[in-house]
Amino acid sequence: MPAKDLKSVAIAAVAAATLMVLMALASPVFAAGQLIADGGLGGVLETKEHDVRVMVNNGVAVTEVEQVFVNKEDRIVEALYVFPVPKNASVANFSMWINGQEMIGEVVEKERARQIYNSYKQVKRDPGLLEQVNYKRFEMRIFPIPARGEQRVKVTYSQELEVDHDWATYVYPLATTVDGRRVNERTSGRFSFSLEAKSEVPIVQMESPSHGEEFVIAKHSEGYSQASLEVDGGDLSRDVVVSYNLERPQSGIDLITSKEANDDGYFMITMTAGKELEQQEKGMDYVFVLDVSGSMALDGKLGTSRRSIESFIEALGPEDRMEVMTFNLQPNLLFNELKPADEAGHKAAVEFLNSQQARGGTILRPALQTAYKYRDADRQLNVVLLSDGITESGEHRELLELIANRPAGSRVFSIGVGNEVNRPLLEQLARESGGLAAFLSPGDDFQRQAQAFRRKLTRPAMSQLKLQFAGADVYDVEPQTLPDLYHGSPVRVFGRYRNGGELKVNVNAEVLGKQVNESFETDLPQVDDANPEIERAWASHRVARLMDDERRNGAPGSLRDKIVELCESYSIVSEYASFIVLENDAEYQRWSIERKNEKRMGRDGAALEARRAALQQMREEALAQLGPEGVEKRIDEVSGQPNQNANQPLAANSPVTPDSPASRPAPRQSRGFDFNAGASPSRNNDSGGGGGGAIDPLTGGLLLVVGGYGVWTSRPRRPKVATRFDETTA
Repeated sequence: MPAKDLKSVAIAAVAAATLMVLMALASPVFAAGQLIADGGLGGVLETKEHDVRVMVNNGVAVTEVEQVFVNKEDRIVEALYVFPVPKNASVANFSMWINGQEMIGEVVEKERARQIYNSYKQVKRDPGLLEQVNYKRFEMRIFPIPARGEQRVKVTYSQELEVDHDWATYVYPLATTVDGRRVNERTSGRFSFSLEAKSEVPIVQMESPSHGEEFVIAKHSEGYSQASLEVDGGDLSRDVVVSYNLERPQSGIDLITSKEANDDGYFMITMTAGKELEQQEKGMDYVFVLDVSGSMALDGKLGTSRRSIESFIEALGPEDRMEVMTFNLQPNLLFNELKPADEAGHKAAVEFLNSQQARGGTILRPALQTAYKYRDADRQLNVVLLSDGITESGEHRELLELIANRPAGSRVFSIGVGNEVNRPLLEQLARESGGLAAFLSPGDDFQRQAQAFRRKLTRPAMSQLKLQFAGADVYDVEPQTLPDLYHGSPVRVFGRYRNGGELKVNVNAEVLGKQVNESFETDLPQVDDANPEIERAWASHRVARLMDDERRNGAPGSLRDKIVELCESYSIVSEYASFIVLENDAEYQRWSIERKNEKRMGRDGAALEARRAALQQMREEALAQLGPEGVEKRIDEVSGQPNQNANQPLAANSPVTPDSPASRPAPRQSRGFDFNAGASPSRNNDSGGGGGGAIDPLTGGLLLVVGGYGVWTSRPRRPKVATRFDETTA
């Protein structure tokens, strides 16, 4: 077997060992959901129904979770529902059914929301509260649930899915530890999960690594697949994972917009690396840094991480060198130098790792400082950190300063296992060093995760990435500093613009060791009301960046007012702002809470219904292809004549209602452009679309945006012209 194939086989074992350990954890891992009585006296909560509806369009998922809680006590109780924070998730709505009517929540400053909630508890009236209690989880409180009564609630959140090695993976996180408290792990009635994925890049296959044949998978068209699971007594103690394989796109960018008539607009640019930018692996240096502090003893995190390092070392080639280090209060080195990744080195590493125990506190800074000493001027240094990120908050600033001052040619890759990890810190450490963070779910596909992560360790497809904008008065671009572009991980850029009209985008990057400069031109609309949710997407990224700034400056709370203003304006839950649900509109007025989210959800809801109608039409057209008549022989039921439209597919970017297909707007081409990186003869032209995997690279289409349900439509691009770019950059 060739050496490259042997490496691939070894790589596949990385997450295999990880997930086998995760599935054999001895520590109790529970689903979110516990009832406590007023005053903390305990109680019994039954989750009667738990229904999850997910709509994914071109890598962006919107999740609606609707649940019915039942109070089994003969007294009024308070329900506390705890659930992990999904990666890249932004809560878009929290609502409760009060007196038979759904009441939509509003976001207010966290302490004020808690005060309002507690004031209603004293008079036993209906409030609901949803908080982000820390970086790990959300808490939802509902009061009162009457004796033997029921309460229906709904939470909506959105997230950008990760795409690795042409696989998009959705994880619905359930498995978590709730401070050691006993929780209900099953529904007494229905548990249902439905996922619909629409993609302009063809979907090759769809599967559930976590639940396998429990799911029913239906492929309605080349770009639309559906997964469904429904059982009684559903298990709420393990994550639900659904993945689908995409046909690889070409490298490129795509542009999406949203703008109301009397307000500034919003845009999102998606950049994707294609197959033409793949490159051969070269020898590199690896320093594996394993956290052995006391917190790593929980949920088998140390054992999982230890076996992951062993498998990574097995996957290294003879041209690679390595060092293994553990740390709690101080670093502990295996070799004290870089050693070849050969059989002797692997054996020594296994013995060293097996001797480690989880104990003591966590101080990461000395470990990173020591890892940087291994930098060789002629080779890339990859520092692979395996940790839960649970370190002292006072150390965060020091760590980020250390990342900023790292030696040239070094990157940090963070790996977190399970749901009980400090995602924001691990992601920020990796991002600001030019690396990536990966988080493994117990239900995910181990081979796919391992292959994707090892592939990224080789080298980014594009580095030193910069965008420049001319025209349209672009401002407030997020992120302010762009990360490197890796295979299988699109880079998304959000921003605002004051004026519609001509926009020129210049892309600068280093590709395969040489500088590439590409220019594209398009028009930004004066009004684009099909995509209101892109506004929340921009605000969510801005909130995340401000939270990063607080950690970097070592000043928690210093940007609280700015963050709260954004959260209240765009209905975003954060560590500084929460959702509050009140009994009626009069109560919102009494507390001077503007119904901003109610208005926003109205816009989102209208777009959602149009989206669902379009997918329903696609299902019906797929169904019409079945049966003995065949496509050409189908007869119109009314006229008795052959159906002239039998072979006409639904315009993928046209929202419709099933009873009025003639009212659909004409489709518009995608504003997408291919890169000319010198690695492929492909180039922009007016006959074909461009772009990467997040939006249609060839034909254009519709895309459901972050945080909601709008249909993204695009306009024809204009011919490229020479232009001078201003100083607005990202």
